[in-house]
Amino acid sequence: MFTLGVISDEISQDPERILAVAKDYPRLRGVEPRSVWDKGLPVLTDEEARHLREMLDDADMRVVCLAAPFFKCDLGNKEQYAQHLEYLRRFADLAHMWDCQIIRGFTFWKTGPAQQVWQQLLDAFEEPVEILEREDVYLGIENEASTHLATAREAAAFYQDLNHPRVRAIWDTANEVFAPEGELPFPDAWERMKPWVIHVHLKDAVKDPAAPDGARCVPIGEGGYVDFPGQFKALAEMGYEGACSLETHWRPTTDLDTDLLNRPGGAAFSEGGEEASRICLANIERILGGLGTE
Repeated sequence: MFTLGVISDEISQDPERILAVAKDYPRLRGVEPRSVWDKGLPVLTDEEARHLREMLDDADMRVVCLAAPFFKCDLGNKEQYAQHLEYLRRFADLAHMWDCQIIRGFTFWKTGPAQQVWQQLLDAFEEPVEILEREDVYLGIENEASTHLATAREAAAFYQDLNHPRVRAIWDTANEVFAPEGELPFPDAWERMKPWVIHVHLKDAVKDPAAPDGARCVPIGEGGYVDFPGQFKALAEMGYEGACSLETHWRPTTDLDTDLLNRPGGAAFSEGGEEASRICLANIERILGGLGTE
């Protein structure tokens, strides 16, 4: 059975608060750091990273993935590219300190159809895979509508063409809803991603023409587009023993703006997150309980 985790700043910027919430949900054993103490991963110090590790160890919890913003930058910008390679080296250092092998990444801000820059995207990963091999870590690429790989169809084709064992997929259950050409998340998009999956994000969303992106996030299990019972059964049937991290991405009393959704992190993003994440965690436990999972 998979480990249930949560992206840290979907609850709070304060790790102590995150761990306090986790005590109320027995299945929640993993944390996926994105921003903590109002600091993003690239600027987290060694001392802060070690302190976070000690706190998690004391709570019998672990880091399941680094929710890093790797390659959320402009394709073809040499300065940004070099900076993100340095970020990747830093993320690898953090991964070692946290005894974790998975770093999340993307495929640059979308400028048009992915096919127009396909070879440029593939070439951009030549140096990163050398770092991944040297550091013995894996990059989980997430398809997201704001990046060149918006859909599972595009992402699966990219993994196949890149054909490198260190680059795998992060499957997000709701990102397909935000992509104009997205398919039904489960089972259609899932079946495309399944061979490549190394990590999973749990998120729910609905189509909404009034929303800036044509869709908006909702509490887990309440959107109607994502078949969570079916998704959880499929993970169990394939013998998936990795982690599934809650990425709440909605707030009860306010809408997160597009910039915060595309560049999540910091105190403004975390505001209202605990209440929203508690609702989602309760829904996840209810769904899993209905399936008779342990």
